[in-house]
Amino acid sequence: MYALLHDPMQLFSFVGALMILIAYAGHQFGKMNPRSATYNLLNAIGSAILGYVALFPFKLGFVILEFAWVLISIWAMLRHRQHN
Repeated sequence: MYALLHDPMQLFSFVGALMILIAYAGHQFGKMNPRSATYNLLNAIGSAILGYVALFPFKLGFVILEFAWVLISIWAMLRHRQHN
């Protein structure tokens, strides 16, 4: 807990992970529609934060995973918006 409160990068990564987990739990418990803007925004922003954190120090697997997650979330949000 000390590192979380005293290291801005740890706090930043915690917020990113929390955003993704809120979306995931919301979907799994039937409280959030995976086609909703809220769900996709939580995923996109949370993944962008974690992708940024993965750059320092550079972790190729996490960078690819997180930025792919961002792109897929944005694509899903735009696709759903076009169909409405």
